[in-house]
Amino acid sequence: MSSGDAQSTDIKGYVFVVTYGRSGSTLVQNLLNAIDGYCIRGENANAAGPLAQAWVNVRDNDVIRSHARTGETTQPNNPWYGAENCNHRRYGDALARTFRNQILMPPAGTRVTGFKEIRWGNSFADLSNTLNFLHRFLSPAKFVFNTRNLDEVVRSGWWAQQDPSEVKKRLSATEALFHRYMRNNPDRCHHIHYNDYTSDHSKLEPLFAFLGEDYDPELVSNVMSRKLMHLKKTAE
Repeated sequence: MSSGDAQSTDIKGYVFVVTYGRSGSTLVQNLLNAIDGYCIRGENANAAGPLAQAWVNVRDNDVIRSHARTGETTQPNNPWYGAENCNHRRYGDALARTFRNQILMPPAGTRVTGFKEIRWGNSFADLSNTLNFLHRFLSPAKFVFNTRNLDEVVRSGWWAQQDPSEVKKRLSATEALFHRYMRNNPDRCHHIHYNDYTSDHSKLEPLFAFLGEDYDPELVSNVMSRKLMHLKKTAE
């Protein structure tokens, strides 16, 4: 789909692919983009993460919350001058709207947009803050968690140039964060595993059901048989 702005009323939902490098995520991205009306962008260097943290900073600050609750007007000599005007809901909505319009930029005719990303921070707070922000302000949002056999991952791309035991330890910890979020939020999450769906395409049928889309075996087969053209050193 070509670049451009879609009217916000055209967007019926959002899908975000949560994964790590060399997991087959570009294949998942291609699959989703083959669905009519979908525009799932590629990686954006975790651009949503700092926005989510900025929203959390306002939402959870005790002083701002107190001023917002009491509505007491602050004066110019107050160190928190104007705090009573801070509304984390309006702020979060504005941040998310800017992200959609300037990063996702869904073309006209898009029904569902989103992105895939391999960078989600190093803690559960980082991951959950970002996903919760996306879920709250880009709604309805669904998260597709994509994993792969880690013994294969450590031999792939840039990972192969690092200590395999350390890479596997790091990615195992990442997967643990993913599974924790999925357990906490089962209604908004779906897990797929590269080794399962590449060996048996029908394993993707539950994904289509989760997305509310009709499963099309021919579409899936065509995408799966298409060779990815990006360089091996590029994140998949």
